[in-house]
Amino acid sequence: PTSVFPLQKPKSELVRTSLRLLTSSAYRLQSECRKALPAEPGAAPDVQLVTQQVIQCAYDIAKAAKQLVTITTKENNN
Repeated sequence: PTSVFPLQKPKSELVRTSLRLLTSSAYRLQSECRKALPAEPGAAPDVQLVTQQVIQCAYDIAKAAKQLVTITTKENNN
């Protein structure tokens, strides 16, 4: 997300909120995926919980991306 808006702070609060959601969800997704790998041999992660968290992160990423597309489309049409 920051590479899309590298040198400017978006003026729109909606854009800033969507970018924060996109960034935080991407970091959460990365963290949840790491949890899927056992830290030590014989240690099994709670696969169902990790799967639910990954799905939620993916949903939040898609939601933020949709918000950004909607906002950008509206701004470009005005």
